[in-house]
Amino acid sequence: MGGHHHGEGKAPEGTVLAVCGKGGVGKTTVSALLARLFSVRKNGRVLLVDADPAVGLGMALSIFPERTVNDIREEIISVVKERATDSLDLAASVDYKLMQAVHQDGGMGFLSVGRPEDEGCYCQLNTLLREAIETLSAHFELTLIDAEAGVEQINRRVMRSVSHLLLVCDTTPKSLNVAETIRKVAEEAVNYRKLGLLVNRARGEGEARALAARSDLPLLGWIPEDETVREFDSSARSFLELPPCQALHAVEEAVLEGGFLDI
Repeated sequence: MGGHHHGEGKAPEGTVLAVCGKGGVGKTTVSALLARLFSVRKNGRVLLVDADPAVGLGMALSIFPERTVNDIREEIISVVKERATDSLDLAASVDYKLMQAVHQDGGMGFLSVGRPEDEGCYCQLNTLLREAIETLSAHFELTLIDAEAGVEQINRRVMRSVSHLLLVCDTTPKSLNVAETIRKVAEEAVNYRKLGLLVNRARGEGEARALAARSDLPLLGWIPEDETVREFDSSARSFLELPPCQALHAVEEAVLEGGFLDI
């Protein structure tokens, strides 16, 4: 069922926000800025999911979990090969393994999809990732997903439990087209409640609005180029330690203060 069918089924347990967009538009930076904003919210438990096999979010936050969703996939395969268990036991142990793979730091959990050696494994990995998101997000008030670039994970319904779809583009029409394609696919594959566009690396509000005017995607705001962000990026410092800066303020204004996220 598409994003326009509101109120069907039971109400979602928590808010699940996915950051999506074309490769190279700064999706992971936006996710890291949001993680930094959420990390100071002492009242809620937050789960961060690095769903991109390029594992950029973990690097941006200097979090390197010992186990990934892909590690669990490999463990399951070896168990199934040995036929050492029935499917009910396996299902219970998968949920347990996923909980164990969440790297806890205060009220914040972190789960990484990891990276399979073999291209052919992505289908199984995406299925397990979807299950992880659906199972684990029920235990957190807010789940933030840094999605893989492009439309594939949306297409494979990995993100079907997402309530808020944050589409990131830069100032190129091509990146706006990808955002529109993601929305189109999400209409069928994601039961989202809200969707909005964030223009990254804009030189001003005029540039962001001119780009957004080419589309009917709702514009939430824009993020300027930011020296502090660039410096943290290039020196591999954790965004969780980022001081107040323009980019952080822009994301807070667009996503939180504008009422897109009601948390």
